[in-house]
Amino acid sequence: MTRIMVTGAAGFIGFHLCKLLLSAGHTVFGHDGMTEYYDVSLKQARLAQLREFGAFTFHEGALEDANNFSSFSDLAHPEVIVHLGAQAGVRYSLENPRAYVDTNVVGTFNVMEAARTHAVRHLLMASTSSAYGANTIMPFDERQKADTPLTIYAATKKATEAMGHSYAHLHDLPTTMFRFFTVYGPWGRPDMAYFKFVSAILDGRPIDIYNHGEMWRDFTYSEDLVRAISLLIDAVPGTEPIGAVDTLSPVAPFRVVNIGNGKSEKLTDFIDAIEQALGITAKRNYMEIQAGDVPATWADNRLLRDLTGYVPKTDIRSGIERFVEWYQSYYGPHVSQ
Repeated sequence: MTRIMVTGAAGFIGFHLCKLLLSAGHTVFGHDGMTEYYDVSLKQARLAQLREFGAFTFHEGALEDANNFSSFSDLAHPEVIVHLGAQAGVRYSLENPRAYVDTNVVGTFNVMEAARTHAVRHLLMASTSSAYGANTIMPFDERQKADTPLTIYAATKKATEAMGHSYAHLHDLPTTMFRFFTVYGPWGRPDMAYFKFVSAILDGRPIDIYNHGEMWRDFTYSEDLVRAISLLIDAVPGTEPIGAVDTLSPVAPFRVVNIGNGKSEKLTDFIDAIEQALGITAKRNYMEIQAGDVPATWADNRLLRDLTGYVPKTDIRSGIERFVEWYQSYYGPHVSQ
């Protein structure tokens, strides 16, 4: 039984991870800002499920509020921290970049300070495949340089990787950064494309498909993702690399790990799976690519396999069927959010 702090606990991924950790018998201290970036009632519904566990404690506050977060971390006195809290959304970062600097950079600094203060045995922090930016060599290998971010969201996440390395080196703080790819599944965020697609199709509205459908993504099912994170908790960076593709730093207990399915699938195939699950054909509105978008992502997940013996494996048709089942149960069969 481990005392684990999870930031972003009321969020899409944080909720699934907390539920998994609690079910495994851990004590979980959840933190979330409960911001109004999207429907707060959805976050509250997630929290209601987590509060059914006696080993769950929740605290609300902004990550960038150092005193507030420090007080909670003192209460939690965590052995492990999993930092998932962030200002999410690639496109919103074009409208409100300051929110990303405040939450993702300043907030992450506060999390690292808590990890240092409490000498946690492992600090795990979420990054993103967007860190690969304009890279074109695929699959994306964690050993590639990632110096060409295309949005402030990606830039702030890459900054946290650099900050994490410095703390790992200066304070001998074992740190793992994981880069997420395109995550989907039940209890997702309403601003995400697949969520919008289902809502629009049920309403009879057209769906916007960028780059005229010439988009490929490494789609990762939410439950696969959090299982990988939970397994990485015990893959604590040390002094010796594990295998030929390890990203372990030569000067710090620090590594970067991709978490993805290890395959790139066309967006239109993903939409086909949504249509099949709903039994409705979408009205498709093909558009130009948006600023900050990349045409393709694809994870090299060999390091994840070497560290945990596990890689995500849910296919998009199965995953979408589960999402649609949840969506229609939560919102009603023909009512959008």
